[in-house]
Amino acid sequence: MTSPVEVAWDASFLSYDFGPCHPMTPLRLDLTMRLADELGLLAGVKVTDAPLADERLLELVHDAGYVDAVKAAGAAPEDADLAHGLGTDDTPAFRGMHEASAHYVGATVQAAEHVWSGEASHAVNISGGLHHALRGAAAGFCVYNDCGVAIARLLELGAERVAYVDVDVHHGDGVEEAFYTDPRVLTISLHETGLALFPGTGWPGSSGAAGAEGTAVNVALPPGTGDAGWLRAFDAVVPPLLAEFRPQVLVSQHGADSHAADPLAHLALSVDAQQASYAALHRLAHDHCEGRWVATGGGGYEAVEVVPRAWAHLIAIAAHRPLDPATPCPEAWRAYVGELVGRPAPARMTDGASASFAPWTGGYDPADPLDQAILATRAAVFPCYGLDPQP
Repeated sequence: MTSPVEVAWDASFLSYDFGPCHPMTPLRLDLTMRLADELGLLAGVKVTDAPLADERLLELVHDAGYVDAVKAAGAAPEDADLAHGLGTDDTPAFRGMHEASAHYVGATVQAAEHVWSGEASHAVNISGGLHHALRGAAAGFCVYNDCGVAIARLLELGAERVAYVDVDVHHGDGVEEAFYTDPRVLTISLHETGLALFPGTGWPGSSGAAGAEGTAVNVALPPGTGDAGWLRAFDAVVPPLLAEFRPQVLVSQHGADSHAADPLAHLALSVDAQQASYAALHRLAHDHCEGRWVATGGGGYEAVEVVPRAWAHLIAIAAHRPLDPATPCPEAWRAYVGELVGRPAPARMTDGASASFAPWTGGYDPADPLDQAILATRAAVFPCYGLDPQP
């Protein structure tokens, strides 16, 4: 019998709340799960809770002193320790910060454990993907690095090769840093160039420490990159590297802030291209990992038009019930959005884009900034796997 698909959802997820003016509003999670439910996507999947990650788990990637600082900030936000990145404009302190953040970690770790053991075939935690949190500091709206802890837990359980693919518009710096010296973990991040966007890192030459060469992969995309260019970059880098690395499990981060409507970044993807990338990662999990796939959310700050539709598509693909992009958004959901935020909700699950692209194998233009970015990544990493960076 096929193991069920799991989707993590717990009321505690809405407690991760930096305040009414912060872009990382829990509204995005609420609207996503309501949309998925109205579309019937939760029927037949196992909805799991979010256990609280304990200190032992958190300290797989975080310093004990930092965990103590998060607890203290959650008890007295006015005294948050700025030296640990807490209480900043990006990551304000709030009451219960430790507990809310540890629930996110617990949900992603549980997803990884269940996928590794075979209890679940795929597992999705849209609240996860907090990829900027560092060993001793919060950063970029991220308190604890749930993906990093989950990967460390997989290694602890005996995994020998774990691949992490990050399609958020921002560089997945915290996860990369956690495993930069570890040849068992391949991290791939496709993001807007650090010349234009936080956190200012993620260059092709940052490709892994001695002994782990080629296991950190960064595709730094020019501002304005749209569907065809982004999908071309993904296709030119991700599938060939996963085929060579042969991961036993795939962990992915699906920040929806690569969308053209996102207010904090400068790429120009459609929901249709985002859906195409999710479908590609699903196929790659089956091609190389016997289907073992842990998918998380991440960034995404257009909380009505973009994030709910993007992550509902993610849940649909993980549940083996991909949606026709022309599917109407349910009237009950649209009415809820109108009552809650006072503006119209999108009518359909598509932006009307084709999500087509020209494969890299058809040749490249050395004068094109996008192709230059792709070639820089391939040149930095592909020789480590005996692959030719050229088409």
